Amino acid sequence: MILKIINSVLILFAVFMGFKQGIAMISGKPEMTEMFGKWGFDKTGLMINGAVIILASVMILFPKTFVWGNFLMAAGILMIICLQLLNKDLKGAMIELPFLCLNLLIIYLQHPLKS
Repeated sequence: MILKIINSVLILFAVFMGFKQGIAMISGKPEMTEMFGKWGFDKTGLMINGAVIILASVMILFPKTFVWGNFLMAAGILMIICLQLLNKDLKGAMIELPFLCLNLLIIYLQHPLKS
């Protein structure tokens, strides 16, 4: 029971962070456009990436799409880590690593409402 409560809190945190980052990408926040701009993302690409992150966040909430939502979220984080490493920005890649581990941990613990 306690494990389900902890997992629920972790899921809500992941959803909140994903939704927050997705909104920042769609709205074109300067720090997002600067970070993704150095990797060749234009405004349209950034908006599409933000929409996918928001979609993944919503998918995490439902048991039937839980794994796919976490997979999409983890894939987006892994893409950012790879692009950071491509630019030799080890600090930036290390900042993203706990969020990747969070999605993998949530997948391992499974959805708390799954029967």
